[in-house]
Amino acid sequence: MPPAPRRRLRSLPRLLPRVLLGLALSTAVLAAAGSAGVAVTMGESFPSEPLPAPPEGWPAAAPVPPGRTVVAVVLGATGSVAGDVLPPYEVFARSERFAVYTVSERREPVALSGGLNVLPDHTLGEVEAGGVPEPDVVVVPAVVEPRGEREAPLRAWIARQAGRGARILGVCAGSDLLAAAGVLDGRRATSFWDRIGSLEKTDPEVEWVRGRRYVQDGPVTTTAGVTSGVVGALRLVEELAGAAEAGRIGGDVAYPGWSAGGPTEIPVNGLVLSDLPYGINAAFPWWRPALGIGLAEGVGELDVAAALEAYSGTSFAFRTVPVAAGRTVRTRHGMTLLAEPAGEGTAPVDRLVVPGVRSEGEAGPELAAWAAGRGLRLELPHRDRAGGESGFDPVLRDLAARTDLATARTTAKFIEYPAAHLELTGAAWPWRPTALLAVVLAAAAGAGLLPFLRLRRLLARPGVFRSV
Repeated sequence: MPPAPRRRLRSLPRLLPRVLLGLALSTAVLAAAGSAGVAVTMGESFPSEPLPAPPEGWPAAAPVPPGRTVVAVVLGATGSVAGDVLPPYEVFARSERFAVYTVSERREPVALSGGLNVLPDHTLGEVEAGGVPEPDVVVVPAVVEPRGEREAPLRAWIARQAGRGARILGVCAGSDLLAAAGVLDGRRATSFWDRIGSLEKTDPEVEWVRGRRYVQDGPVTTTAGVTSGVVGALRLVEELAGAAEAGRIGGDVAYPGWSAGGPTEIPVNGLVLSDLPYGINAAFPWWRPALGIGLAEGVGELDVAAALEAYSGTSFAFRTVPVAAGRTVRTRHGMTLLAEPAGEGTAPVDRLVVPGVRSEGEAGPELAAWAAGRGLRLELPHRDRAGGESGFDPVLRDLAARTDLATARTTAKFIEYPAAHLELTGAAWPWRPTALLAVVLAAAAGAGLLPFLRLRRLLARPGVFRSV
């Protein structure tokens, strides 16, 4: 063998550690940047800093009307998904056949995705002690740490309610909490499409079903992702209050394609390259615009959820800041939300969107004055909502127009919202996070070359490899 090729072969084992070190450095830079970005995104989406009670104390919960079917919507101590909590709450609360309350381990503000806080009506202990009517239906949303120690009291409470015969409605990845509580053992169930694979590994005793808007197994109903909770709640309304009542409410909330007793089949989704905006928007939040979500008194719960999920909770396109005339806001059906009072100390925002209202007068003078003082206009995505449109339609159109089509379409997919009927216009792609990704990739590539810097002169001489 000629000398030069022999030297090359002898040098390859010496180069391998440098190659591996370069790959490790590149991977570390990319992973560190992405992990830091996701941590920032989650921290903004689920505020963990406790909110102190006002001097006068928290407002009292409304009494539970007697003679109605009682629905408890649980709120996780670690935070819950807004789109899993608010829409089912509204579906049940729209009927006088039901009495709906929120319940959590403590009566203190808990986080919903999108930077919102909600004050539970009651505690788990109050229900256990008989101070509040026990629920006939328990709605279980996705929570941040379904198997963590902080949610152990909630898991035990849900298991006790299921054991005494309450109907259970698990929304989206709320099935993870239900599985951890043992409620789904030996049953058929579904979940958010991107979660089913991991659930099959952690909970093989459950028969996990893909491609269904909801799955019913005895008293337990589980739904597909986020907005599927609307359909799951309507199904229980149909069973408990009749098809006519479900049809009336279903017509009001206008979930696309829904009909009483209609088919449950939906597409079986999976991750594809076009889903990249979901990842890069979450991993690269820097210089993301701040969007004020103006909360008017009496706002519809579903409209609030649509805004939070579209603009922040699922798209990650904006950092949302809930703003209101005062510290607390009562929704249309009595849920207590907490927001930043519109004033001098309110966090600065680039836009102010007020969901669920059709005129500036409905938004209220405080929000209008606060916006005007900062050179903002009140943006009302639901102002021109057409009859028969869900609250999600206008905000998805606005999201596409204000950001890009790829983000809007990915958002609809990840909340499992049927958006084929929507005419979306906007830029093609989210260029801000893509540019940040390019910068990080360049930095990762540079880090990967560091182990080879001492070889640069030798590599410039073709065919020569020596130990360095």
